[in-house]
Amino acid sequence: MVRLLSNTKTVFIALLTLVFIGGCEKSFLDIDPPFTQDAENYFSTADDYEQALIGAYDLLQASYLTVWIGEIASDNSIAGGESVTDSKGLHEIDKMSHGGVNSELQSVFRWNYAGIARCNYLLEAKDDIEFDGKSSVVAQAKFLRAYYYFELVKFFGDVPLIIDQRVGPDGAAAIGRTPKTEVYEQIEQDLLDASADLDWTVIVKGRVSKGAALALLGKVYLYQDKFSDAATALGQVIGSGNYSLIANYNELFSVANEGHSETVFDVEFSGLEGGSYSCLICLEGNAAPGFHGIRQYNGPVYGDGNSYNLPTKDLYDFFSGADIRRSASLLDIDAFIDAQPNAASITYAEGGGGHTGYYNNKYIKRIGEVGLPDNDLTSPVNYRVIRYSDVLLMAAEAHNRNGDDGTALTYLNEVRARVSLSSVTSGGSSLTEDIWNERRFELSGEGFRFFDLVRTGQAVAKIDGFVAGKHEVFPIPQVEIDLAGGSWEQNPNY
Repeated sequence: MVRLLSNTKTVFIALLTLVFIGGCEKSFLDIDPPFTQDAENYFSTADDYEQALIGAYDLLQASYLTVWIGEIASDNSIAGGESVTDSKGLHEIDKMSHGGVNSELQSVFRWNYAGIARCNYLLEAKDDIEFDGKSSVVAQAKFLRAYYYFELVKFFGDVPLIIDQRVGPDGAAAIGRTPKTEVYEQIEQDLLDASADLDWTVIVKGRVSKGAALALLGKVYLYQDKFSDAATALGQVIGSGNYSLIANYNELFSVANEGHSETVFDVEFSGLEGGSYSCLICLEGNAAPGFHGIRQYNGPVYGDGNSYNLPTKDLYDFFSGADIRRSASLLDIDAFIDAQPNAASITYAEGGGGHTGYYNNKYIKRIGEVGLPDNDLTSPVNYRVIRYSDVLLMAAEAHNRNGDDGTALTYLNEVRARVSLSSVTSGGSSLTEDIWNERRFELSGEGFRFFDLVRTGQAVAKIDGFVAGKHEVFPIPQVEIDLAGGSWEQNPNY
């Protein structure tokens, strides 16, 4: 991948000013003939657009941050790790003591804007030439831009909105934060445009489909309490007949079972190319499973790892013993070891950053799913951004909040039936609570919990240290405020 940022410009203004193109496999400095291709005349063939689109997909690598922060900031997990100063930013988020100087939050801000910059570069040139398949390329770029902006608005609220253009240093410094309502309007429009031009099925594994665009649109509506619109968008996904729940919940997250009928939108990872801890965004593999692994573990099934993002006892106790999703989602390490025939020979260590006795069993390093050469960093496990069960639960919530409890119960109980649990019969606000609880059962460990608690108004009651009027959003990284000339206001109470 071309790295165009200097050491002093790896921040928001640099990301808006400089264009990122291409994936990590190819350097766009290698051109033939030399000295004839630059940012102004790059798009001259269909392949140029395709390579730029690959570059726009590439920033989905940052999804590991959503998995970490979305769980660690909630009641689902603690930061863990080697010590409380190792990945200090995660421990601050865990304790709700985070401020404007936080490397993890700066990475969220930085890399999502990098993705937006790549999308904008392609979309700025969308009318330069005509070629077969261009509408799909443009639609995918719009989906990705919507996804990156949705991540930003979830984390930070009001954020600068730039579309279809590159911005120079002076222009970038002058751009203010756009009200999140306007950012949401752009997200909605991009997803409506994308869903109109995308197909239900895709040829290239990992590319987005019409179902992905409509499902994300439904989620975007739900986050704004637009329940009728959410029900309509999600209803199209359900009614398409292209998705279904797989029978065995335990097989949802395995590499061998990728691309199953429940997959609406995945981030693709590969275990065939290595990397280093100095640049997690440069990896072709998923960093999360190795970081979630069992520290100094020596035994069957699992590989050793770094003991981050450890589920809490509160989450473990939230499940009933009859719910198979507890063991599928949370590894009780001591119970697992005790059940092995050679238990006395199995060892592991507790990290100094905290220990709960539980590990994220969805995204964890397993012996049969490791990459090369540093298997802590190159897991081939895909990140499941949107599963069909999530679509059903979002649709259930949308219909319930819109007064249609009958449809809501149908969708909720479809999710419960898959794991052999009895049907729910409640209604009104009690049904709302049941749906919210089901989201925790079904989706724990996947990075959604904090944002669910915030959007549903439950965060104050559920998260230790959460301050109303402050922690609903994270602080804008102070370095970005400084580079904008101090013209941006920090989020309230930071």
